[in-house]
Amino acid sequence: MIRFSLDKLMKARGLEQKDIVEITEINRNTVKALANNANNRIDFPTLDKLCRKLGVKPGDLIEYIEDEEDRAE
Repeated sequence: MIRFSLDKLMKARGLEQKDIVEITEINRNTVKALANNANNRIDFPTLDKLCRKLGVKPGDLIEYIEDEEDRAE
């Protein structure tokens, strides 16, 4: 499973969703969905903006978590 980990980054930096919206100028609903892992996709321009404005790399925001099916193979 691939998980977007904006929530972890926010917690580590002491940021709230409104802070991310201010810093990145990304729509509040998009930030909310990404922070709550309620989105199953992200547009490259959005990912690019998050990376540039927050000073991170895509790998800092996206993580792969092996699930039971993967372990069985």
